[in-house]
Amino acid sequence: MTFSRFFHVVEEGGGGEEEEERLLAAERQEPFVVETMTATEAYNRKGSGHVGVEIPDTAHQISSDSWFQVAFVLTTGINSAYVLGYSGTVMVPLGWIGGVVGLIIATAISLYANSLVAKLHEFGGRRHIRYRDLAGFIYGRKAYHLTWGLQYVNLFMINCGFIILAGSALKAVYVLFRDDHVIKLPHCIAIAGLICAVFAIGIPHLSALGTWLAVSTILSLIYIVVAIVLSVRDGVKAPPRDYEIQGSSLSKLFTITGAAANLVFAFNTGMLPEIQATVRQPVVKNMMKALYFQFTAGVLPMYAVTFIGYWAYGSSTSTYLLNSVNGPLWVKALANVSAILQSVISLHIFASPTYEYMDTKFGVKGNPLALKNLTFRIMARGGYIAVSTLVSALLPFLGDFMSLTGAVSTFPLTFILANHMYYKAMNNKLNPMQKLWHWLNVVFFSLMSLAAAIAAVRLIALDSKNFHVFADL
Repeated sequence: MTFSRFFHVVEEGGGGEEEEERLLAAERQEPFVVETMTATEAYNRKGSGHVGVEIPDTAHQISSDSWFQVAFVLTTGINSAYVLGYSGTVMVPLGWIGGVVGLIIATAISLYANSLVAKLHEFGGRRHIRYRDLAGFIYGRKAYHLTWGLQYVNLFMINCGFIILAGSALKAVYVLFRDDHVIKLPHCIAIAGLICAVFAIGIPHLSALGTWLAVSTILSLIYIVVAIVLSVRDGVKAPPRDYEIQGSSLSKLFTITGAAANLVFAFNTGMLPEIQATVRQPVVKNMMKALYFQFTAGVLPMYAVTFIGYWAYGSSTSTYLLNSVNGPLWVKALANVSAILQSVISLHIFASPTYEYMDTKFGVKGNPLALKNLTFRIMARGGYIAVSTLVSALLPFLGDFMSLTGAVSTFPLTFILANHMYYKAMNNKLNPMQKLWHWLNVVFFSLMSLAAAIAAVRLIALDSKNFHVFADL
């Protein structure tokens, strides 16, 4: 197999000037040619099996996973321990009609938006293995940096949420057996962060998850099945529940708007090109298979636990469903431990673009278990997790994190940018109605993003008044 040219983003000892030249070349729509090929590029070249498509340099493995493994990566994200919060953060603010209709619509529009990004993966004869690469190729250098900033914020807040989730689940286990208030939520968040750091150091890249994806699926099934069974048992025994949306007209408006952000947060990663980079050729066809799996079979467990949890407890449903259920201590402990461990695996998926950036930037090569590479991961990934853990302990408001993440980054990355990139890339192939459709999406989701951001900031401000930093919720 031969390729016409390769572009090399970062060479050992630097790479900033070449990156600038590549982005400027993309802005002028000119080819950027670099003759050198790293060992990583050679490996990726051998595995890609696609002639005539440029592949960027990366320290991580790409083009090696089946569509089914990629589908499980996506399904792991959609059925992460976050699903234990949707009964309280989506259904309670929206009610039965708004919640059910909203989830179905969010599923459809998320599949559509993700498919737009997936179809652009090899646009212009290059594999765009990073979201920022795709934006930079279509728009130029400024969009590259803006997209990377948005994506970094998106993934950082998602990962803070996973650490809060794991810490909350750990505290729930502690309270089950010893409710003496000696160990508080910030302590549990710190322990959860340490576990996440150890896992991040041990797993070098996304494709290396392998068997851990099967473990993640089993863990997800444990806490979802436990939550469903115990919720059904409670719901059958409980008196009629109140399903009315609580609060004044103004507070309802803000909570409904925030819940809309939670809806899109539930289905979208904000890192589709990075996940698609791992799939074998043909990358677009295989990625579409993975997306169809995610948005059909993959969403069913999430639907089930969300609707049943709300049915069982109504407007009093906790933002962490396992805090609402009643049942044997060992069963609840098992579900919470499963949620802790699954959150660790999910965080690694969502942190992988940041890890890939650091590994590629600093020229990490060779055996992942080499002392030099292990030391680098301890310093770089350990530092990233430490900062994430500190922020999580400072502001452990999970529902607010979900709303803010959906507003300031998921809406722009998944819906606004996806529609406009597709419009710009395929402009000559779209008819006037199709162009109008994409512009309507851009305008509508821009307004939704602004409204949801205002609602999320308001919620965080209110919670900050009610709870101090390092709150023990």
